[in-house]
Amino acid sequence: MNNTPVRNRFYLAIIAVLLAVSATFAQDKAAKIDALLQQYVANRQFNGTVLVAEHGKVIFKKGYGMANMEWNIPNAPDTKFRLGSITKQFTSMLIMQLVEKGKLKLNGKVTDYLPDYPKATGDKITVHHLLTHTAGIPNYTNFPKFFETVSRDPYTPNAFIKQFADMPLEFEPGSKFSYSNSGYFLLGVLIEKVTGKPYADVLKESILTPLQLKDTGYDLFGPILPKRATGYEKRGGSYVNAPYLDMSIPYAAGSLYSTVEDLYRWDQALYTDKLLPSSAKATLFTPFLDGYAYGWGVRNSKIGNLNDSLQVIEHSGGINGFNTIISRLPKDKQLVVLLNNTGGAPLGAIRKNILNILYNQPVEAPKKLISDLLRQSVLTEPMAKSREKFNAWKADKAYSLSEDDINGLGYELMGAGKLPESINVFTLNVEAFPKSYNVYDSRGEAYMAAGNKAAAIQDYKKSVELNPRNTNGFDKLKELGEKVEAPKETTVAVDAATLESYVGNYELAPSFSIVITRDGDKLFGQATGQPKFELFAESKTKFYLKVVDAQVTFETNDKGEVTQLILHQNGQNMPGKRVR
Repeated sequence: MNNTPVRNRFYLAIIAVLLAVSATFAQDKAAKIDALLQQYVANRQFNGTVLVAEHGKVIFKKGYGMANMEWNIPNAPDTKFRLGSITKQFTSMLIMQLVEKGKLKLNGKVTDYLPDYPKATGDKITVHHLLTHTAGIPNYTNFPKFFETVSRDPYTPNAFIKQFADMPLEFEPGSKFSYSNSGYFLLGVLIEKVTGKPYADVLKESILTPLQLKDTGYDLFGPILPKRATGYEKRGGSYVNAPYLDMSIPYAAGSLYSTVEDLYRWDQALYTDKLLPSSAKATLFTPFLDGYAYGWGVRNSKIGNLNDSLQVIEHSGGINGFNTIISRLPKDKQLVVLLNNTGGAPLGAIRKNILNILYNQPVEAPKKLISDLLRQSVLTEPMAKSREKFNAWKADKAYSLSEDDINGLGYELMGAGKLPESINVFTLNVEAFPKSYNVYDSRGEAYMAAGNKAAAIQDYKKSVELNPRNTNGFDKLKELGEKVEAPKETTVAVDAATLESYVGNYELAPSFSIVITRDGDKLFGQATGQPKFELFAESKTKFYLKVVDAQVTFETNDKGEVTQLILHQNGQNMPGKRVR
């Protein structure tokens, strides 16, 4: 006989119904997330693992594509990926733990802990400055030819800081934000100095072991690491192994590996006091300049058509062959983790769509890459037919046209010995992007390989005409017997009012913007997660960078108002709408 009161039985029944409905909703969202990811995978825009938590509970986790393409080993939720700059949030946690123990002070100077560090800069830079990218230390990953000359060699932490320690600061510490891996590298050296232990050991003792993060650690090339993903890069319609990087180089700024499951455990621990008391965590997540806290970006973001903005705490990472993102919404305990091992995946757009699903908002379907469709056409059909289809695909909003992807296809075909087909692909790219110097440079290379010297010279001349800083074009022209000299770099003067009109935030993608600022008669640009660079005027509307081969063009409407910029880099012309 059931003696449970009728009222209680009624309440229990209601609770059971609500739990069943909640589970059904979660399953429905999981199915939608899976369908979304399958589209990105089909478009070769994602290859990795995903975990999504709603209200603190995992509702979806899955692997897509291959962890190792040579052995056909699939990705899975327990596959280990290099995290890149997601490492910084672990470094900042270690720093805050040492602050709580009294071994470090946030206002302590670098020279308080590293007496041999140059006093001219070390006396000015505090631990807080390093944590918030406001120290002004030049970012070592942006040094000229860094990846070609330095990144493959092993260094001890103390030896490596000599790469930047003696360099002048880019600005007075605390006055500006400029993303710097050098700052977080230096934080790792501070951790080792005050503990007397290697960074990896402190990480294991203070975070990994207490949280039982058994699939997270410092990634080194030598040790055998079960279920470690290999990093790849796209090359046309296929993939190649990513360039080698010695993992002593990213260090405390980017050398960790983990899984989506361990990052979920990490996320959940941040809601507790297991690692830090609440007061210290409040400091950890307090945003400073440009919305950057201690190892995390903090911002308010609108989700779909919802009226209210929600706080998003997140960080992305990128390292040879990998890109990653962890995105937390503390109010509702939502979590999205995306780990990709083919580099350059549109994780910001994927994350945005997943959040839209969690909040029952519309989703933007990913677009198919025209380069994948074009490959089949140029290999089986006449050029006239390929051109006809190419132009139709360009006009169809269901397809995505990328100059870089088309260029990659051209090089893929050229590498396979299919020179006529590669020239056809490069020609279509020239027709689609006639103002890009890189498309002419690439076709010139194909003509040169095919022995068509006259056509190669013509294309290289057009390339250097469009971009006088294209040193490769001038080198090739000399190789082809042309007497040419690269022009000396010149800049033009632009009045202060015009420079001021360019100041603003330009959004190129949902999670990628370029902020333009002015300091006197100088203009600066800073992309999301990147350091600030000076822009040099070659005309009133077009500027170039000296540290990388990139240009920026500002565009106006009929009223003369600046509405967007175009970033020209790596053969791509990326528009960024002015949002403020």
